[in-house]
Amino acid sequence: MILKSCPVVFHPDGAPLRHLIFEHPDAGHQLVKGTVEAGENPVRAAARELFEEAGLETFAATQIGESSEIQAGEIWHFALCRIRPDVRSAWQHFTRDDGGKLFRFRWLDLSADRPEMDARYIRALDWITQKIG
Repeated sequence: MILKSCPVVFHPDGAPLRHLIFEHPDAGHQLVKGTVEAGENPVRAAARELFEEAGLETFAATQIGESSEIQAGEIWHFALCRIRPDVRSAWQHFTRDDGGKLFRFRWLDLSADRPEMDARYIRALDWITQKIG
């Protein structure tokens, strides 16, 4: 089984409940996530991925659960990552992942229709909404 870690990141103002998503230039809308490295704690992996992919620093993180229902052959660990206030409504971040890509970030209201995304990200958002909502 491959272990994935997905930071659960809500806009710090708290209302409405908005989760971080981004647009990958080659693969559409996604959630931040990544592979847990050998010997790495999934919560630390979530904070690391959030910093690498979005440029956001986590000041507190807590594991909220895991699921083997997101993607076949993977166990997704979800960690609630708290970030500092005063975040923008949208921004771009250049990541070295995947050979270097410019990702475009925004906040998705969890009560609104979801953008077109790969089914695994829809399942992950449904899992998050059910767990937190």
